[in-house]
Amino acid sequence: MYSLNRASLIGNLTRDPETRSIPSGQSVCQFAVATNRRWKDADGNVKEDTQYHEVVVWGRLGELAATMLVKGKKVYIEGRLQTRSWEAQDGSKRNRTEIVAENFIPLSPKGDGQFSTQSYPDSTEKTDPTPSDDLLTDQVKTDKKSTGKSVGPTVSTDPTEINLDDIPF
Repeated sequence: MYSLNRASLIGNLTRDPETRSIPSGQSVCQFAVATNRRWKDADGNVKEDTQYHEVVVWGRLGELAATMLVKGKKVYIEGRLQTRSWEAQDGSKRNRTEIVAENFIPLSPKGDGQFSTQSYPDSTEKTDPTPSDDLLTDQVKTDKKSTGKSVGPTVSTDPTEINLDDIPF
C-alpha cells in the first residue's frame, strides 16, 4: 500500500531564520511560520484561529532560506511532517512535530526587503540583490557586440551574491 507525507503552507515568518551546523558539518536552518484561518460560526460571528508551525531546512537550501527569508514576510513552504522525541533535562519526555522543508518560495513583493542583511554585511538597508532588467539587457548587448553572439548574463564570483541556479524555484 502506498503512503504520502506532504505538507504545504502559506504563511508569515514569526522570527528570523536561525542557522547552525551540527557536528557532522551539515547546516540546518530553523524558523516558524504562522497560518491563519477565518470562518463564521452558527451565529454569523467571524472566528479566527492562528497556528504556528516549526520549519527545518537542511543543507544549501537552508543557507538560502537564511539569506532570503525575514521575519514577517510571507512564504510558501513545501515538505514533509516529522516528529522528534527526546528526554528533557528534567527527565520528562518531549515531542515536537515540524515540517522538514524540501522547497520554499518567498512570496513578498519584489523590492519589499525580502532578502535579509545577513548576506550583505556592509549594507545597512535591506535590498534586492537581483540586477535590474536594464542591466541584464545592457550586458547581453555588450556581449553580442564583442563576440557577435547573444549570450546570457555573466555570473558573478562575488561570494555575497546569490547564485540564481541555487534558488529552488
